[in-house]
Amino acid sequence: MIDSFQYDVVGERKIGHIDGIAPGAEFHRRVQVKRNNLHSDTVRGISKLVDDDGSYIADAIVLHGGYQDDHDDWDTIRYTGASPDKDKYEVKGVPRLRRSQSWDYADNAALKRSYERGYPVRVIRGWNGDSRYSPINCYRYDGLYLVTDIRTAIAQSPAPDGTPIKICQFDLKRLPEDRQDPTALEGQIADLLEGREGAPEEGLGSEGIADEPDEQAVGEEEPAQQEKFPETRMTRIQRLIRDNAVIRNVKRLHDGECQVCGLRLVGPHGKPYSEGAHIRPLGKPHRGPDVEPNVLCLCPNCHVGLDMGAFVIDDDWSIVVRAGVFGLNVRPKLKQRPKHKVHLDYVRYHREWWSSR
Repeated sequence: MIDSFQYDVVGERKIGHIDGIAPGAEFHRRVQVKRNNLHSDTVRGISKLVDDDGSYIADAIVLHGGYQDDHDDWDTIRYTGASPDKDKYEVKGVPRLRRSQSWDYADNAALKRSYERGYPVRVIRGWNGDSRYSPINCYRYDGLYLVTDIRTAIAQSPAPDGTPIKICQFDLKRLPEDRQDPTALEGQIADLLEGREGAPEEGLGSEGIADEPDEQAVGEEEPAQQEKFPETRMTRIQRLIRDNAVIRNVKRLHDGECQVCGLRLVGPHGKPYSEGAHIRPLGKPHRGPDVEPNVLCLCPNCHVGLDMGAFVIDDDWSIVVRAGVFGLNVRPKLKQRPKHKVHLDYVRYHREWWSSR
């Protein structure tokens, strides 16, 4: 069962984030998405909202299969507008159009107006989208995007009678992380850390490096009879805090079993302990997405091994030990589950990153 529910405290539907819901939150079906004020409809792709002047604007879109002219690349999206149901039909499950789209159609006009007014829109991805970013049998709120360009384009497939189809096409770009509203916990951490020196990042997936104590200069005489105390340093831990539904989902599907070595740690309460590890890390310079196809269920040792490049994964899912793994019997191949599809793009990124070092 996917982690999905009606949030206890949810803000009203508006432009931007909905209060109480962080990017990464997952919902079982569209009805939960609507009840949590992320989208106005349970079927349509474009959600509409009345602006202050009484005109309709778009506040959210859903990516869940869609037209063949759509393209999702996480940070950027190319999105095809909407049409009345009578203008649509399907070929092998992929929507096609009988006639050209119109900018006067209410949904397209609303999204066009959000572009003209510079309003961000919420993006919700479903399980039937691009395999690199789709959640597992649910819908996931993935944050705010800005419509950066619009155009009339010619669809890849013509109408049934061979006539070219004109479509309303939108380009969207994900807002930077500092524009993705922090959760209450992130805000508290940011307040505590404000003004402190940041520790340098090192390696793949590092969350902060503590300062090393100063060494005494060679030949320098110590002061006589002076009691020495360890020097205290202030350090900053850099960590991205998100709704952890993605990681919970992956760990649940594997029942806490490490995909690399097979270890399943169980505590005295009888519950397994495991860690969700991003293959392509979230922060700079990697900018990996916080999505299930980019997450592995690992034991703590294998999590560290992944982050430091002690092993990489080949295209046939073979685990290749590079260095520094002693006393750890890794599997010949990464163990996968039918419902958890790790994507090769992230495995290749991780492997190429460490192969170049």
